[in-house]
Amino acid sequence: MLSEMAGSGKKKAALELVAAPAIEKRILVARERQVMLDEDLADLYGVETKRLIEQVKRNRDRFPEDFMFQLSKAEAAALRSQIATSNDRRGGRRYAPYVFTEQGVAMLSGVLRSKRAVVVNIAIMRAFVELRRAAAGYTTLEKRLVQLERDTSSRLGRHDAQLNEIFKTLRQLISPPV
Repeated sequence: MLSEMAGSGKKKAALELVAAPAIEKRILVARERQVMLDEDLADLYGVETKRLIEQVKRNRDRFPEDFMFQLSKAEAAALRSQIATSNDRRGGRRYAPYVFTEQGVAMLSGVLRSKRAVVVNIAIMRAFVELRRAAAGYTTLEKRLVQLERDTSSRLGRHDAQLNEIFKTLRQLISPPV
């Protein structure tokens, strides 16, 4: 029983190594999908990016286009300017990065087959779920705001300018981060 508790303690400690905010910061939007970069995943899994891609290519049938895709040169350049990744002219990456959707990340645990991969995958799945939950909250707030705006504007004609300014400010506050 003590060994079971020690084992679960190790798992919990490993999970704590991968903090949810650290993962959420690495989830980006590409082609209107939430994705993670191959290099970020490799870092979380504790492997080289090259090795991660090798495993994916060996198991290509497990990664259809909706699970993983390679960014175009324009997308990669835009990404570099946004998050300051290495420049290929200065010894950095020589190919556009691959990105993985939530389903692609889930498939990675089967390909990488390590205890760390399983623990990291659990943390990543939870981060994706949390981001979906937050997005749903934004949608609910926005719907309620539209309804409130409609109701208020039909009742109060003289305060329209002030109310429109308040609604505009509220919209900016609840809009999800890019």
